[in-house]
Amino acid sequence: MQRRSRGLNAGLLLLLSQIFSVGVNNIPPVTLATLAVNIWFFLSPLKSLYSSCLSVEKCYEEQDWQRLLLSPFHHADDWHLYFNMVSMLWKGICLERRLGSRWFAYVIATFSLLTGVVYLLLEFALAEFMDEPGFKKSCAVGFSGVLFALKVLNNHYCPGGFVNILGFPVPIRYGCWAELVAIHFISPGTSFAGHLAGILVGLLYAHGPLKKIMETCAGVFSSNVGYPGQQQYFNNSGYPRYPDHYSYGGPAYREDGPRNYDAYTAGLSEEEQLERALRASLWDRDRGNSRGAAPSYGFRLSPEEDLRRKRLHRFDPQ
Repeated sequence: MQRRSRGLNAGLLLLLSQIFSVGVNNIPPVTLATLAVNIWFFLSPLKSLYSSCLSVEKCYEEQDWQRLLLSPFHHADDWHLYFNMVSMLWKGICLERRLGSRWFAYVIATFSLLTGVVYLLLEFALAEFMDEPGFKKSCAVGFSGVLFALKVLNNHYCPGGFVNILGFPVPIRYGCWAELVAIHFISPGTSFAGHLAGILVGLLYAHGPLKKIMETCAGVFSSNVGYPGQQQYFNNSGYPRYPDHYSYGGPAYREDGPRNYDAYTAGLSEEEQLERALRASLWDRDRGNSRGAAPSYGFRLSPEEDLRRKRLHRFDPQ
């Protein structure tokens, strides 16, 4: 193995700081393993960047197909690693809790491979239609294509609200496309085709046949007890709940049909959902106290909330 001879990796140090500030125990296992693999290959790459980057010329014409496996987990420098892995940290925490660890690992592996394949197809098509052979030599590395695919999934599951792109509010459903264009203008050296490939793979999963194909393949290669697939738990207020600290197995509510996530997001942004969940938690705690007693921990309801609470108490059994 080659070991990178570098000075102070400020990006790597900041990434480790982010991980420890979140808490290693608070990061689901597949997300944590993905972070660890990317950091490991950054410090001890299997091959040089030139030998691991993905291009039509190297992968297809020279039949070096192992680049499909190597390119997502190699990064050009420490800041490339930092921005990708910080994004992976938050997307992974959100999606792994929703999908379950085994299915999320399946998604990461599938997306890592398919984004490379779609990238090659895009570059080949550009080279042929524009009669520009330079596209076949364009070489890309990094995990950002997979991150764009995960962003599509995250936006699909939480469609409400807006995201800020360069100071402009953009509906979340169009956030990926706005970010694709914004990144291309801010950092022209980034791979536009690689990011676009990630978006297309994410759309194939969220709105196309990819998810069904993955479920079919999981059923074929699983044992007789079946592949657990995606796991989702709900409490009686309609919001997602994950038993204990992180639950990666056990009985789960399984819904094979398409889910109407608006039913429990109500078109709210993540911040609004968090605020509502906090209010629901405080409400449950308040109901556990004696009626009319002040909430614990110094919390006080606003007059509007107190009036609403008293109205609801009218319907409680005496």
